[in-house]
Amino acid sequence: MRFLRKLHLYLGCLFAPMLIFFAVTGSWQLFNWHESTRDRTYIAPPALAALSDIHKNAHLPQTRGRNPTPLRYFMLAGAAGLVISSVVGVIMAYRFSRRPLVATICLLAGVIVPGVMRWVYR
Repeated sequence: MRFLRKLHLYLGCLFAPMLIFFAVTGSWQLFNWHESTRDRTYIAPPALAALSDIHKNAHLPQTRGRNPTPLRYFMLAGAAGLVISSVVGVIMAYRFSRRPLVATICLLAGVIVPGVMRWVYR
C-alpha cells in the first residue's frame, strides 16, 4: 500500500499543473469566452484564444496541427497519469476509509448524475 501512496503522490504532483491548465482553459470554453463573435460584439482576449488553442488542438499555435510533438506525448502521458492516479485514489479510498459506503455513493453519483443529465438534455 505504501507503493500506491507514493505512486499517487508522484503522479499527482507531476501532472497537477497540466490538469489545472485543462480545467481552467476548459472552464472558459464552456461559455465560449475564447472565441470572438461573428458580429464582433465580443472580441476574445488573445491570451484566452491562444491557451484554448493549446487545449483544443493539443499543440502550440506555432506548430503544425497533425504532427506528433513532445507536447502531445506529454498530454497523452498526463491522460494516462490521471487515469492511473484516479484508480489508485479510488483503491486508497476503499482501503483507508472507515465508511466505504460513502466512497461507493460518491462513485455511483459520479457516474449516474452525468448520465441522467445527458438523458434529460439529449
